[in-house]
Amino acid sequence: MVVSIFEVAGPVMVGPSSSHTAGAARLGRLATLLLRQPFTHVSFGLHGSFARTYRGHGTDLALVGGVLGLHQDDEEMRQSFRLAEERGITYDFYPTDLGDSHENSVSIRFTLEDGSTTEVIGSSIGGGRVLITSIDGIRTELTLDLPTLLVIYEDRPSMLSRISSELAYCNINIAVMKCSRNAKGGLACAVIETDSPIPDFIQQNLTRLFGVQTALVINPAEA
Repeated sequence: MVVSIFEVAGPVMVGPSSSHTAGAARLGRLATLLLRQPFTHVSFGLHGSFARTYRGHGTDLALVGGVLGLHQDDEEMRQSFRLAEERGITYDFYPTDLGDSHENSVSIRFTLEDGSTTEVIGSSIGGGRVLITSIDGIRTELTLDLPTLLVIYEDRPSMLSRISSELAYCNINIAVMKCSRNAKGGLACAVIETDSPIPDFIQQNLTRLFGVQTALVINPAEA
């Protein structure tokens, strides 16, 4: 197995642990990037090691700071509870069992301004790296190490061809494509990682396609 020196030394960060603080902050930040809507409350369901050690490792501060948009090396991370109060955002933490998820996993459930909720589940897998495994119950495999296009769509013939054609028209090469669905004919999810940045207009084009529920472009600089 090849291990990066950054996974050994850990990323530049505020906090004692690349898994429990830097990774937790990145999970919170990515969950908010996926949400892209104003929210009033966040419930953090902590699984495994996160549930047992979150106060001592600052995982709670990191998760709140992350959903506020702070990066893991931001000195204001230590003040994330105060920042959330200033913005009128409330939060709570509770232990939960996410099955066979990684030990450092969390369910992040946002309450939106209209009272509806959205849930993102993810894991901190070491060295500050993360994996988003579920968005509103739809299985994903999202790392955001490369420019990424996330599309949630109706499971029907030709959808993947239409989605990938938008990238081909812009001469963007697909590095990795991962697809999943919860049931035949239901909603499906495509995570497409590319060799070059993805223009925002592709997201706009895809949202206009019949059968596409959500399309999001996230480039690593945002994450």
